[in-house]
Amino acid sequence: MNLEILNEMFNQFKKFTVEIEGLLINYVIGGSGPAILLLHGYPQTHVMWHKVADQLAEHYTVVASDLRGYGDSDKPPTNETHTPYSKRASGNDQVKLMQLLGFNKFQLVGHDRGGRVGHRMALDHPDVIEKLVVMDIAPTYTMYTTTDMEFATAYYHWFFLIQPYDIPEKMIGQNPLYFLEKKFGQWGRDSSAFTKEAFNEYLRCLTPETIHASCEDYRASATIDIEHDQVDLDNGNKIKCPVLCLWGKKGFVGRKYDVIGEWSNWADSVQGYGINSGHYLPEETPEETLNALLKFLTK
Repeated sequence: MNLEILNEMFNQFKKFTVEIEGLLINYVIGGSGPAILLLHGYPQTHVMWHKVADQLAEHYTVVASDLRGYGDSDKPPTNETHTPYSKRASGNDQVKLMQLLGFNKFQLVGHDRGGRVGHRMALDHPDVIEKLVVMDIAPTYTMYTTTDMEFATAYYHWFFLIQPYDIPEKMIGQNPLYFLEKKFGQWGRDSSAFTKEAFNEYLRCLTPETIHASCEDYRASATIDIEHDQVDLDNGNKIKCPVLCLWGKKGFVGRKYDVIGEWSNWADSVQGYGINSGHYLPEETPEETLNALLKFLTK
Protein backbone atom coordinates (compact mmCIF):
# COMPACT_ATOMS: atom_id res chain seq x y z
CA MET A 1 0.00 0.00 0.00
CA ASN A 2 1.16 3.50 -0.82
CA LEU A 3 2.17 5.16 2.46
CA GLU A 4 0.26 8.32 1.58
CA ILE A 5 -2.93 6.30 1.23
CA LEU A 6 -2.15 4.48 4.48
CA ASN A 7 -1.77 7.77 6.32
CA GLU A 8 -5.07 9.01 4.92
CA MET A 9 -6.99 5.85 5.85
CA PHE A 10 -5.22 4.91 9.10
CA ASN A 11 -4.10 8.16 10.68
CA GLN A 12 -2.74 6.65 13.89
CA PHE A 13 -1.11 3.57 12.37
CA LYS A 14 2.20 2.39 11.03
CA LYS A 15 2.71 -0.38 8.50
CA PHE A 16 5.05 -3.33 8.97
CA THR A 17 5.85 -6.72 7.52
CA VAL A 18 7.18 -9.51 9.73
CA GLU A 19 8.46 -12.98 8.91
CA ILE A 20 6.67 -15.80 10.72
CA GLU A 21 8.02 -19.29 10.07
CA GLY A 22 9.15 -18.32 6.60
CA LEU A 23 6.03 -16.34 5.65
CA LEU A 24 5.78 -12.58 5.45
CA ILE A 25 2.68 -11.25 7.20
CA ASN A 26 1.62 -7.67 6.51
CA TYR A 27 -0.03 -5.59 9.22
CA VAL A 28 -0.66 -2.11 10.56
CA ILE A 29 -0.57 -1.18 14.24
CA GLY A 30 -1.66 1.87 16.18
CA GLY A 31 -2.95 3.11 19.52
CA SER A 32 -2.07 1.97 23.02
CA GLY A 33 -3.50 -0.15 25.79
CA PRO A 34 -5.02 -3.66 25.66
CA ALA A 35 -4.62 -5.39 22.31
CA ILE A 36 -7.27 -6.04 19.66
CA LEU A 37 -6.60 -7.99 16.47
CA LEU A 38 -8.79 -7.21 13.44
CA LEU A 39 -9.08 -9.87 10.72
CA HIS A 40 -10.65 -9.15 7.35
CA GLY A 41 -12.90 -11.13 5.04
CA TYR A 42 -13.08 -12.09 1.37
CA PRO A 43 -12.16 -10.62 -1.06
CA GLN A 44 -10.67 -7.84 1.03
CA THR A 45 -7.64 -6.94 3.13
CA HIS A 46 -6.96 -5.20 6.45
CA VAL A 47 -8.05 -1.98 4.71
CA MET A 48 -11.69 -2.92 5.35
CA TRP A 49 -11.27 -1.63 8.92
CA HIS A 50 -10.22 1.88 7.91
CA LYS A 51 -13.48 3.54 9.04
CA VAL A 52 -13.28 2.20 12.61
CA ALA A 53 -9.58 1.56 13.27
CA ASP A 54 -8.55 5.07 14.34
CA GLN A 55 -11.47 5.29 16.76
CA LEU A 56 -10.64 1.90 18.27
CA ALA A 57 -7.02 3.00 18.61
CA GLU A 58 -8.14 5.74 20.99
CA HIS A 59 -8.85 2.97 23.52
CA TYR A 60 -6.71 -0.02 22.46
CA THR A 61 -3.59 -1.14 20.72
CA VAL A 62 -5.09 -2.17 17.40
CA VAL A 63 -3.46 -4.60 14.98
CA ALA A 64 -5.04 -5.15 11.57
CA SER A 65 -3.29 -7.75 9.46
CA ASP A 66 -3.63 -9.44 6.09
CA LEU A 67 -4.34 -13.15 6.40
CA ARG A 68 -1.95 -15.48 4.62
CA GLY A 69 -3.01 -15.58 0.99
CA TYR A 70 -4.49 -12.09 1.03
CA GLY A 71 -3.36 -8.50 0.64
CA ASP A 72 0.37 -8.00 0.97
CA SER A 73 0.93 -11.12 3.06
CA ASP A 74 2.63 -14.12 1.46
CA LYS A 75 0.79 -16.77 -0.53
CA PRO A 76 2.47 -20.06 0.37
CA PRO A 77 2.42 -23.11 -1.93
CA THR A 78 -0.49 -25.44 -1.28
CA ASN A 79 -0.87 -29.22 -1.25
CA GLU A 80 -3.54 -31.84 -1.98
CA THR A 81 -5.12 -31.48 1.46
CA HIS A 82 -5.08 -27.65 1.35
CA THR A 83 -3.41 -27.68 4.77
CA PRO A 84 -1.41 -24.46 4.21
CA TYR A 85 -4.73 -22.62 3.89
CA SER A 86 -6.54 -24.24 6.79
CA LYS A 87 -7.97 -21.85 9.37
CA ARG A 88 -5.61 -23.50 11.85
CA ALA A 89 -2.57 -22.48 9.80
CA SER A 90 -3.91 -18.96 9.25
CA GLY A 91 -4.77 -18.61 12.92
CA ASN A 92 -1.35 -19.76 14.05
CA ASP A 93 0.18 -16.97 11.95
CA GLN A 94 -1.88 -14.42 13.79
CA VAL A 95 -1.18 -15.78 17.27
CA LYS A 96 2.54 -15.71 16.54
CA LEU A 97 2.28 -12.21 15.12
CA MET A 98 0.65 -10.95 18.29
CA GLN A 99 3.21 -12.75 20.44
CA LEU A 100 6.01 -11.07 18.50
CA LEU A 101 4.35 -7.76 19.24
CA GLY A 102 4.32 -8.61 22.93
CA PHE A 103 0.69 -9.67 23.30
CA ASN A 104 0.19 -13.12 24.75
CA LYS A 105 -3.51 -12.40 25.24
CA PHE A 106 -5.79 -10.26 23.12
CA GLN A 107 -9.32 -9.68 21.90
CA LEU A 108 -10.20 -10.61 18.34
CA VAL A 109 -12.65 -9.18 15.83
CA GLY A 110 -13.15 -11.10 12.59
CA HIS A 111 -15.36 -10.34 9.62
CA ASP A 112 -16.33 -13.09 7.17
CA ARG A 113 -13.22 -15.27 6.59
CA GLY A 114 -11.50 -13.48 9.44
CA GLY A 115 -14.32 -14.59 11.72
CA ARG A 116 -13.78 -18.19 10.65
CA VAL A 117 -10.09 -17.90 11.40
CA GLY A 118 -11.03 -16.35 14.75
CA HIS A 119 -13.36 -19.27 15.48
CA ARG A 120 -10.49 -21.72 14.99
CA MET A 121 -8.07 -19.54 17.00
CA ALA A 122 -10.46 -19.44 19.97
CA LEU A 123 -10.72 -23.24 19.93
CA ASP A 124 -7.00 -23.88 19.42
CA HIS A 125 -5.75 -21.13 21.73
CA PRO A 126 -8.30 -20.76 24.55
CA ASP A 127 -5.79 -19.10 26.87
CA VAL A 128 -4.91 -16.47 24.28
CA ILE A 129 -8.24 -15.17 22.94
CA GLU A 130 -10.00 -13.13 25.64
CA LYS A 131 -13.08 -12.15 23.64
CA LEU A 132 -14.22 -12.95 20.11
CA VAL A 133 -16.42 -10.97 17.74
CA VAL A 134 -17.65 -12.67 14.57
CA MET A 135 -19.31 -10.57 11.89
CA ASP A 136 -22.02 -11.76 9.51
CA ILE A 137 -21.26 -15.46 9.60
CA ALA A 138 -22.76 -18.67 10.91
CA PRO A 139 -20.31 -21.48 11.72
CA THR A 140 -18.72 -23.02 8.62
CA TYR A 141 -19.66 -26.54 9.71
CA THR A 142 -23.31 -25.54 10.06
CA MET A 143 -23.49 -23.79 6.72
CA TYR A 144 -21.99 -26.71 4.80
CA THR A 145 -23.78 -29.52 6.59
CA THR A 146 -27.22 -27.89 6.32
CA THR A 147 -26.86 -26.75 2.71
CA ASP A 148 -30.11 -26.34 0.81
CA MET A 149 -31.19 -24.56 -2.37
CA GLU A 150 -31.57 -21.19 -0.64
CA PHE A 151 -28.06 -21.27 0.78
CA ALA A 152 -26.47 -22.66 -2.39
CA THR A 153 -28.09 -19.93 -4.45
CA ALA A 154 -27.09 -17.07 -2.14
CA TYR A 155 -23.61 -18.46 -1.47
CA TYR A 156 -22.87 -19.99 -4.87
CA HIS A 157 -19.30 -18.71 -4.58
CA TRP A 158 -18.62 -21.24 -1.80
CA PHE A 159 -19.20 -24.02 -4.31
CA PHE A 160 -17.58 -22.21 -7.21
CA LEU A 161 -14.33 -21.40 -5.42
CA ILE A 162 -13.83 -24.97 -4.15
CA GLN A 163 -13.81 -26.40 -7.68
CA PRO A 164 -10.51 -28.05 -8.70
CA TYR A 165 -7.59 -25.90 -9.77
CA ASP A 166 -7.65 -23.97 -12.00
CA ILE A 167 -11.30 -23.55 -12.94
CA PRO A 168 -12.24 -20.62 -10.65
CA GLU A 169 -8.76 -19.13 -10.92
CA LYS A 170 -9.02 -18.87 -14.69
CA MET A 171 -12.53 -17.48 -14.66
CA ILE A 172 -11.96 -14.82 -12.00
CA GLY A 173 -8.58 -13.94 -13.49
CA GLN A 174 -10.16 -13.01 -16.81
CA ASN A 175 -11.74 -9.94 -15.25
CA PRO A 176 -10.95 -9.29 -11.56
CA LEU A 177 -12.60 -5.86 -11.67
CA TYR A 178 -15.89 -7.35 -12.83
CA PHE A 179 -15.74 -10.05 -10.17
CA LEU A 180 -14.97 -7.59 -7.38
CA GLU A 181 -17.75 -5.21 -8.38
CA LYS A 182 -20.25 -8.05 -8.62
CA LYS A 183 -19.32 -9.50 -5.22
CA PHE A 184 -19.59 -6.16 -3.45
CA GLY A 185 -22.85 -5.46 -5.26
CA GLN A 186 -24.37 -8.80 -4.29
CA TRP A 187 -23.33 -8.84 -0.63
CA GLY A 188 -23.40 -5.16 0.21
CA ARG A 189 -26.45 -2.92 0.41
CA ASP A 190 -24.75 0.45 0.01
CA SER A 191 -22.51 0.88 -3.02
CA SER A 192 -21.26 4.22 -1.70
CA ALA A 193 -19.83 2.50 1.40
CA PHE A 194 -16.64 1.51 -0.40
CA THR A 195 -14.35 4.47 -0.77
CA LYS A 196 -12.36 4.80 -3.97
CA GLU A 197 -9.12 4.32 -2.03
CA ALA A 198 -10.33 1.13 -0.34
CA PHE A 199 -11.77 -0.36 -3.52
CA ASN A 200 -8.56 0.34 -5.41
CA GLU A 201 -6.61 -1.47 -2.69
CA TYR A 202 -8.85 -4.51 -2.93
CA LEU A 203 -8.45 -4.52 -6.70
CA ARG A 204 -4.68 -4.02 -6.52
CA CYS A 205 -4.38 -7.03 -4.26
CA LEU A 206 -6.61 -9.29 -6.36
CA THR A 207 -3.62 -10.67 -8.24
CA PRO A 208 -3.40 -14.15 -9.81
CA GLU A 209 -1.52 -15.27 -6.69
CA THR A 210 -4.25 -13.94 -4.38
CA ILE A 211 -7.01 -15.41 -6.52
CA HIS A 212 -5.40 -18.85 -6.25
CA ALA A 213 -4.69 -18.50 -2.53
CA SER A 214 -8.24 -17.39 -1.77
CA CYS A 215 -9.61 -20.37 -3.69
CA GLU A 216 -7.38 -22.55 -1.53
CA ASP A 217 -8.85 -20.85 1.55
CA TYR A 218 -12.32 -21.95 0.45
CA ARG A 219 -11.14 -25.41 -0.57
CA ALA A 220 -9.70 -25.82 2.91
CA SER A 221 -13.02 -24.75 4.44
CA ALA A 222 -14.83 -27.56 2.66
CA THR A 223 -12.26 -30.22 3.59
CA ILE A 224 -9.62 -29.99 6.30
CA ASP A 225 -11.43 -27.27 8.25
CA ILE A 226 -14.52 -29.47 8.48
CA GLU A 227 -12.30 -32.30 9.74
CA HIS A 228 -10.86 -30.05 12.44
CA ASP A 229 -14.35 -28.91 13.42
CA GLN A 230 -15.59 -32.48 13.61
CA VAL A 231 -12.88 -33.36 16.11
CA ASP A 232 -13.97 -30.49 18.36
CA LEU A 233 -17.62 -31.49 18.07
CA ASP A 234 -16.85 -35.11 18.85
CA ASN A 235 -14.82 -34.10 21.90
CA GLY A 236 -17.27 -31.49 23.14
CA ASN A 237 -14.66 -28.78 22.80
CA LYS A 238 -16.29 -25.32 22.83
CA ILE A 239 -15.08 -21.73 22.73
CA LYS A 240 -14.45 -20.62 26.31
CA CYS A 241 -14.25 -16.87 25.86
CA PRO A 242 -17.30 -14.58 25.47
CA VAL A 243 -18.52 -14.33 21.87
CA LEU A 244 -20.39 -11.49 20.19
CA CYS A 245 -22.18 -12.19 16.91
CA LEU A 246 -23.04 -9.22 14.72
CA TRP A 247 -24.82 -9.53 11.41
CA GLY A 248 -26.31 -7.30 8.75
CA LYS A 249 -30.08 -6.99 9.03
CA LYS A 250 -30.22 -6.49 5.27
CA GLY A 251 -28.05 -9.51 4.53
CA PHE A 252 -28.54 -13.25 4.14
CA VAL A 253 -27.01 -14.72 7.29
CA GLY A 254 -29.37 -13.18 9.83
CA ARG A 255 -32.38 -14.06 7.69
CA LYS A 256 -31.35 -17.65 7.10
CA TYR A 257 -29.90 -18.71 10.46
CA ASP A 258 -30.58 -18.46 14.15
CA VAL A 259 -27.15 -16.90 14.49
CA ILE A 260 -26.96 -16.85 18.27
CA GLY A 261 -28.38 -20.36 18.48
CA GLU A 262 -25.89 -21.76 15.98
CA TRP A 263 -22.92 -20.13 17.69
CA SER A 264 -24.17 -21.40 21.04
CA ASN A 265 -23.43 -24.88 19.73
CA TRP A 266 -19.77 -23.82 19.55
CA ALA A 267 -19.33 -21.46 22.47
CA ASP A 268 -20.27 -21.29 26.16
CA SER A 269 -21.19 -17.59 26.20
CA VAL A 270 -22.83 -15.99 23.16
CA GLN A 271 -24.69 -12.76 22.58
CA GLY A 272 -25.46 -10.78 19.46
CA TYR A 273 -27.82 -8.79 17.28
CA GLY A 274 -28.31 -7.42 13.80
CA ILE A 275 -27.04 -4.09 12.54
CA ASN A 276 -28.77 -2.03 9.85
CA SER A 277 -26.33 -3.11 7.16
CA GLY A 278 -25.53 -5.53 4.40
CA HIS A 279 -22.60 -7.91 4.67
CA TYR A 280 -19.86 -5.28 5.07
CA LEU A 281 -20.69 -3.89 8.50
CA PRO A 282 -17.50 -1.88 9.19
CA GLU A 283 -17.76 -0.06 5.87
CA GLU A 284 -21.54 0.21 5.45
CA THR A 285 -22.40 1.18 9.04
CA PRO A 286 -19.12 2.12 10.74
CA GLU A 287 -20.59 4.16 13.60
CA GLU A 288 -23.07 1.47 14.64
CA THR A 289 -20.40 -1.20 14.27
CA LEU A 290 -17.90 0.79 16.33
CA ASN A 291 -20.43 1.35 19.11
CA ALA A 292 -21.23 -2.36 19.22
CA LEU A 293 -17.55 -3.27 19.42
CA LEU A 294 -16.74 -0.77 22.14
CA LYS A 295 -19.74 -1.83 24.23
CA PHE A 296 -18.71 -5.50 24.11
CA LEU A 297 -14.93 -5.20 24.27
CA THR A 298 -14.79 -2.68 27.14
CA LYS A 299 -17.04 -4.59 29.56
